[in-house]
Amino acid sequence: MVGCVVCFSPIGDNWRTRLRQFPSLVNCCTIDWYTAWPSDALMAVATRFLQAIPDLDEQVRSNCVEMCQFFHAETTKLARRFEDELKRIYYSTPTSFLELIQTFKALLAEKRSSISSLKSKYEVGLEKLTTTEQSVEGMKQELIALQPKLVEKNKEVGEMMIVVNEESAKTEKVKEVVAGDEAVASEAAGQANAIKKECEEALAEAMPALNEALKALDTLSGKEIAEVKAMKNPAAPVRLVLSAVCVLRNVKPVRVKDDSGKMVDDFWPAAVKMISDMGFLQSLQTFDKDNIPPATIKKISEYTVKEDFQPDRVQKVSTAAWGLCMWCRAMETYDRVAKVVAPKKESLAEAESSYNAMMEKLNAKRADLKKVVDELDALNQKLNSLRQEQDNLTAEVDNCQKKLERAETLITSLGGEKTRWTQNAIDLAADYVNLTGDVIVASGLIAYLGAFTPDFREGAVSSWAAESRERQIPGSEKFSLERCLGEPVKVRAWVVAGLPNDSFSIENGIIMDKASLWPLCIDPQGQANRWIKKMGQPLQIVVAKFTDGDYLKRLEGCIQFGNPMLIENMLEDTDPAVEPVLLRQTFKKGNAVMIKLGETTMEWQKDFKFYLTTKLRNPHYLPEVAVKVTLLNFMITQVGLQDQLLNIVVEKERPDLAEEKARLVVEGAENKEQLEITENKILDVLSSSQGNILEDEAAVQVLSASKQLSNEIAEKQQTAETTEKQIDEARLQYVPVAFQTAILFFCIADLANIDPMYQYSLPFFIGLFKAAIAKSEKTDDIVKRIAILNDFFMEMLYKNICRSLFEKHKLLFSFLLTMRLRITTGKVSPSDYRFLLTGGTAMEEPPAKPADWIPDRCWLEIFKLSKVEELYAQIPASFNEQMVRWKEAYDSSDPMGCLTGPMAPHCIEDLSGFQKLLVLRCVRPDRVLPAVLGYVADEIGEKFVTPPPFDIAGSYADSSTISPLIFVLSPGSDPSSALYMFATEKGREINSLSLGQGQGPKAERLLADATQNGSWVLLQNCHLFASWMPKLDKILEQMDPKQTNSDFRLWLTSYPSDKFPVSILQNSVKITNEAPQGLRMNLEGSYLMDPISNEEFFEACKNPEAFKRLLYALCFFHAVIQERRLFGPLGWNIPYEFTQNDLRISARQLQMFIDESPEQIQYKAINYLAGECNYGGRVTEAQDRRLLMILLLDYYNADVLTPGHALCAEHPEFTVPPPGTLEETLENIRHTPLTTPPGIYGALGHVSGFEGLVGARWGATGHRSTNARITLSM
Repeated sequence: MVGCVVCFSPIGDNWRTRLRQFPSLVNCCTIDWYTAWPSDALMAVATRFLQAIPDLDEQVRSNCVEMCQFFHAETTKLARRFEDELKRIYYSTPTSFLELIQTFKALLAEKRSSISSLKSKYEVGLEKLTTTEQSVEGMKQELIALQPKLVEKNKEVGEMMIVVNEESAKTEKVKEVVAGDEAVASEAAGQANAIKKECEEALAEAMPALNEALKALDTLSGKEIAEVKAMKNPAAPVRLVLSAVCVLRNVKPVRVKDDSGKMVDDFWPAAVKMISDMGFLQSLQTFDKDNIPPATIKKISEYTVKEDFQPDRVQKVSTAAWGLCMWCRAMETYDRVAKVVAPKKESLAEAESSYNAMMEKLNAKRADLKKVVDELDALNQKLNSLRQEQDNLTAEVDNCQKKLERAETLITSLGGEKTRWTQNAIDLAADYVNLTGDVIVASGLIAYLGAFTPDFREGAVSSWAAESRERQIPGSEKFSLERCLGEPVKVRAWVVAGLPNDSFSIENGIIMDKASLWPLCIDPQGQANRWIKKMGQPLQIVVAKFTDGDYLKRLEGCIQFGNPMLIENMLEDTDPAVEPVLLRQTFKKGNAVMIKLGETTMEWQKDFKFYLTTKLRNPHYLPEVAVKVTLLNFMITQVGLQDQLLNIVVEKERPDLAEEKARLVVEGAENKEQLEITENKILDVLSSSQGNILEDEAAVQVLSASKQLSNEIAEKQQTAETTEKQIDEARLQYVPVAFQTAILFFCIADLANIDPMYQYSLPFFIGLFKAAIAKSEKTDDIVKRIAILNDFFMEMLYKNICRSLFEKHKLLFSFLLTMRLRITTGKVSPSDYRFLLTGGTAMEEPPAKPADWIPDRCWLEIFKLSKVEELYAQIPASFNEQMVRWKEAYDSSDPMGCLTGPMAPHCIEDLSGFQKLLVLRCVRPDRVLPAVLGYVADEIGEKFVTPPPFDIAGSYADSSTISPLIFVLSPGSDPSSALYMFATEKGREINSLSLGQGQGPKAERLLADATQNGSWVLLQNCHLFASWMPKLDKILEQMDPKQTNSDFRLWLTSYPSDKFPVSILQNSVKITNEAPQGLRMNLEGSYLMDPISNEEFFEACKNPEAFKRLLYALCFFHAVIQERRLFGPLGWNIPYEFTQNDLRISARQLQMFIDESPEQIQYKAINYLAGECNYGGRVTEAQDRRLLMILLLDYYNADVLTPGHALCAEHPEFTVPPPGTLEETLENIRHTPLTTPPGIYGALGHVSGFEGLVGARWGATGHRSTNARITLSM
C-alpha cells in the first residue's frame, strides 16, 4: 500500500493558494493539524537531549531543561509584543527549540574545553614559576658547597701537572737520544738500500734473458724431449747444446773411440740419460744459477761462441734443443752479471749487518723510551682523570650558576605575570563554574533573539539571566554575551573591518560566528553587508543576488574552493535551489564530504561560508524560511552610528586627528593581537616544557625573548593608548554634533513606519551630513562651530526630507525631530510623551467633576494625567479653586494662550511648554495641533514648521544618472505638467510611458536608448506594475555611470506601495507635490507656483494694483477652501480635491479680464468663471456649490481694492498686503500668523474642535506606530 504525506505551513498565502487550486487536498485527505508544542513535549525533548551532557549535576540538568522550556514560552510572548508594538513578525518554532538545545550542548562542550585548556596553561605556568622561585635558594646553597670542592680539585690538578711536566722533560731527553740513533740507523738503512738498488739494477740486465729461457723451457713438452732422446744420430747443434747442458749440470761425458780410434769424451749418451730423467726440466727451472763454478762458465763460453750454438740455427734443427740453448746462454749471461754484482752484494751484506746491529741497540733504547712514555701516559691519564673531575665540578658550578641566571631571567621576565596569571586562573575557575548558566542564556539568545531590536533583546536577556540565577543554575552575576563567547582579538578585527563598535552589533557578530545556521541579516542600512564584504576580501568573497542568472554556478565554485559567498538584497523568500546549502545536506563519499546542488554533486569545503542580507526594513519571513537561517537584526544603534558620525565629522574638521586615530585603532588591534599571541606562546612553552624548566635553556631563551617582545608591544600599546586618549579628548569636542546627528537619523528611519515610501539609506544620510559640513559656515571657535553644524545640518535635513513627505506628515516630522532631541536630552520625559500620544491609564474611577460644563471625557483625561507624575497631582483639585480660569481656557479660541499666559491656573504655572501641551490635550484636544505647531516653532525654530516649496530644479540637482527621481503621488496630484515645463527649460526630451501589464520590454528599450542618447524617461504609475519593479532595480544596479550619458535621468511616479523596491527608494530623490497645509503655507505655495512666480506674469497686468490685490484674495480663497477639508463634513459635505490647476487658470483669467477692462473690472465674470467653472466644476453637491460661491464673493469683490482691507471681520489682522513686488508679497505672507483661527475658514467657534481632532489623529495613526520604539529607545 502506497501512502503519501503532504506537509504545509498554515501561515502565509501558499497554503490558501494550494487549497484553492487543489480542493482535493481538503476533500480527499485526512487533515492532521499540528498545533504548537505543549510544555510537556518541550520538557520531554529537552530532557532527552540534555541527558547526554557529562559532568552536570542532576538538579542543574533538570533546571536547564526547565530553562529551555521557559525560553521558548517567553520568546512566544515576546514575539507577540514585538508584533503589537513594532509590527514586526517573528515565529518561535520547534526548530528554534531544537537549535537552542544543540547550541547549548555544543557551546558548553567548546567552552569547557577552551577554559580548561587555558586554565591548565596558567596553572602550569604558575607551577613552573613557583618551582623556579623555590629552587633558587637550594641552588645557591648547592653552589656554595661546590666551590671548595672545585678549589681542592684545582689544586690537585696543579700538583699533578707539575709531576707530569717533570716526567715529560725526562721523556723528551730520552726521545732526543732515540731520535739521534734513529737518524743514524736511518742513514745506514739508506746506504744499504742504495747498494741493493745497484745490485737489482745490474741483475735487471740478465733477468730478461733468464726469464726468456725459463719461458722457453716451459714450452718444452715431453714429446719434444722424447724426439731428442730418440735421435740416433743427432745433428751437431743438438749434440752441442746437450753437451753444454751436461757441462752446466756437471754431467760427466762417456769415453768413446772416435772414427780414428782415439778415445774421446762423448756427452751424448750421458745427455740421453740426463734428459730421460722425469725431473730434468724441473731441475733446469731450479738450477742454482748463483753458484756456477768459473771453470764451468769458461767451458760454456767456449760453446756459446760456436756457430752451431746460435739460437736461430738450433731452432731450425730442434725446438727442444732451442729452448735448452736459450737456457745455457741465459746461465752464461747471468753468471757474467753476477760476477759484477757479487762485490756489491758483499757490501750490501755488510751494510745490512751494520744496520741490524744498530737496530738492536735502537730497539733497546726504544724499549726504554716506551717504558718512560708508558709511565708518562699513566701520569697523563691520572691528570686527565683529575681534569675530568675538575671539568665536572666546573660544569656543575656553571650549570648551577646558569640555572640561577635562568631562574632570575624567568622571575624577572615572568614574575610580574604571577599575580595576573593567578587572578586569571581564579577567574577562569569561576567562569568554568558559571559556564552552565552563562552558556544556556547565550544559547537562548543565539537561538531566539537574533531578529529582535536592541531594547527587546536586552530586556529578554536580562530577565532570562535573572530567571537562570533564580533556578540555581550557576552563572555570572551580570551576563554578557561578549564576555561569555566573545574573542577580543576577533572582535577587534571585526570593528576594524567596519562592524559598529556597540554591544548590539558585536552581539550580532558573535551570534553569526557561533550559530550553526547560516546568517540572514536584516540590514536596511547596509552595515552588515559592507562588513561581511570587508571581512571576506582576503578570502575572495563572492557577492551575488538571487536574481542573477549565474549565481548558482558561482555558488558551486565557492563550495568547491572554500570561498565565502554573500547573497544580498534578498526579499522575503529564498530560492529553493539553495535549500541543500541552507540545511547543510552533506554526505560522505569515501573520505570526502559531498553535497548535491541541483543535479550537480560536488565536494564540500569546510572553509565555505554563506551569508544572506536584505535591505527590507521590516521583512516578514515565514517559518519555512526562518527555521533554515539565523535571523539577525543588524539595524544600526545610536551608539554605533554616533561613533561613525564622530569619525566623519573629525575627519572633515580635523583630518590630522582622524588619520592618526584610524592608524592607532589599527595599530592597537594589531598590538593586542600580538600580545595575545605572545602570551599564548609563553604559556605553550611553559606547559610543553618537560621536567625542570631551568634545564631547558632554549625554552628559557624563548620565554625571555617572548616576554621582551611582549613588553615592547605593551609599551608601544601604552604609548598608543596615551596618544589615542589625547586624540579622543580633542575628538570629544565634536561629540555634540555626532550625538544630535545620530538622533536625527533615527527620526527619518522612523518615517518608514508611517509610509513605505519613506525609505532613506544610511549612505544618503552620511552624504548629506558631509555636504552640510562642507557648506556650513567655518569658524575657529569650536563651540560656535558645533552650534553652526548642528543647526545647519538639521535645517538641511529637514528641507531635504520634507520634499519627499506628504503635507500631512511634515508637521509630524518636525514634531519627531523636536521630541527626539528633547527626550534624549532629558527635557521631556518618555511618560509625558507617551501620554500626549496615547493618553494615560487609571485603575480607579475619577472623582465627581466639579462643574457640568466639563465634558466627561475631559475630566477622565485630567484624572489620568494626575496619575502620570506628582507634578500633575494637584490639577483636578485646582478646578474647584480656580474654576473661572479653567472655564476661560475651555471657552477660548486660543486655549493654549490662556494656559501659558498670566491668567493660567496656579497649579500649572511652573510646568514646561510641553507639559502644558498635556494639559491642553485634556482640556481642549481640538487645539492640540496648533499648539504643537507653536511648540515646535518655539523649541527648534519657525523654519522647521515652514516646509520648503515644491522645487523640481533643486531635486534634479541632487539626482544623478543612477539615482532616479520619484514623484510620490497623492489623490489629485499630477507633477507631469511641472516636469514637462522643467524639461523644456532644460532643453531635454522626455519619453513617457505609463506602466502596466506587458509594458516591461518597452520600458527596458526606453531606458536602454535614453542611457545612450541622454534623454529623460518618465515611467508613470509604477505601483500598477509592482512585479516589474525588481527588474527595474536590477537595471539601475547594473547601470555604470561611466558608460551612461551624463544627461540621462529617470523619473518615476507612484502611489505609496509596500512592493516598491527598497533599494530604489533609498537611492532615489523622492518628491511630493501637494497643496501645502496651513493658510500661510498655502499662500506661499500659491505664489511660488507657475505662473504667479513668474515676474513677467506678475508685473505685466495693465492695472497692477488691482490685479495684485485681487490675486492675493484669489490665493487666500484657494487656501481657505482647501483648509476647510480639515473640518470633514462640516467643511464640505463631500471632500473635494481642489488643485493648483484650478488656481492657475483662475489667475490667468483674472489677468485677462483686467487687461481687457483695466478700469471697469468685471467681477461677475471672474466670479462666475472661478466659482462655477474652475473650482465649482468639481463640486457636485448643491450646498457645497452654494458655500463655494459665498466664500468666493467674500474675496472676489471691489472692497479688496481698499487699502488695509480685512479679509475676515473677526480677525482684522488678516489684510490684503499693499501691492508690491513678488518678493515683497512673499515677505508679507511669511509674516502671517503661523496658526490660523477657525473663523478665517468661515467656521463657527464650536465646530473648530473637529479640525483639531482630525488633525490630531496623526498621533493615533502613523505616529503612534513609532511611539513604542521612540519612547523605549530614549
